Amino acid sequence: MIKIMKPTFFLVVCALGAFAQTKPAAAAPAIKIDKPQVEAYLRHLELWIPQVTVTIDDPTPAPDMPGYGNMIVHLAYNGAATDIHYFVSQDGKHMFKGDAYDLSKSPFQSNLDKLKTDGLPVFGGPAGAPVTLEVFGDFQCPFCKEEATVLRSQIPTAFPGKVRVYFNDFPLTSIHPWSKPAAITGKCVFKQRQDAFWKFHDWIYDKQQEITLENLNSKVQEWAGANGVDAVALGRCVDTKATEGDVDKSIALGRALDVQGTPTLFLNGRKLMDNMAQWQVLQQLISMELDHQAKAAEAAEKCCTVTPPTLGGK
Repeated sequence: MIKIMKPTFFLVVCALGAFAQTKPAAAAPAIKIDKPQVEAYLRHLELWIPQVTVTIDDPTPAPDMPGYGNMIVHLAYNGAATDIHYFVSQDGKHMFKGDAYDLSKSPFQSNLDKLKTDGLPVFGGPAGAPVTLEVFGDFQCPFCKEEATVLRSQIPTAFPGKVRVYFNDFPLTSIHPWSKPAAITGKCVFKQRQDAFWKFHDWIYDKQQEITLENLNSKVQEWAGANGVDAVALGRCVDTKATEGDVDKSIALGRALDVQGTPTLFLNGRKLMDNMAQWQVLQQLISMELDHQAKAAEAAEKCCTVTPPTLGGK
């Protein structure tokens, strides 16, 4: 019988200690689970309807949770997909849904480990800026248009040099028919001229109400000709869907991060819901994060600064 346990948080505090030679830890034995039993139990617990497809991965080691392993459950329904993380005991008989925290790392380390910035459009502060904001957006989403307008106008002036903003495509194809073609086009623009992407980004949101699936290509060609982008090369890239793989990777990343709508923002790994993405709230959260980063840096400096003793107490 499987028992769901209440979340237990494993807290690891880093401290200075004596150096000692230890034998390497033996690898934990593989965790075996009865997948049909686990699926049946979870369907009953979580009220997943029969039409939901459930796929359960084999458990993997959970370094931050001794005695437990990570178990990822993949759900799919009507074209949508999401993943849920559970911890499962070594004997495969107990599990819980929750998070394990290591006090020496960010509480959002799990998200930070998944978020990648290489090859993404970026604006704002320099590499190494204290705050990173990753946006998952849909060019046909009206709420994304509002959010994009605010970020593009407010971030550089309110937090000059302190916030670096990255853009990830997450087209909601089930409700926005031209969102994925637009995402593929944006990637093509970025591939040809990185500096032109943000012009495209701002333009397509500005013209959102005028664009349809039928006129998208013609309007993009017109825009390209007026903005120094090679329209022929761009058209070839779009027609062959040369960047569709990049868009699909971005979608897969969003799903792995449990992005279920747009816009979704990650502030130094912290996932922000819709009401937290409003500028008044976001501005406060950025200010709080900057303050936290400054205090953490100060504490780390004090922690690691050693004052040598002086002779004679002087």
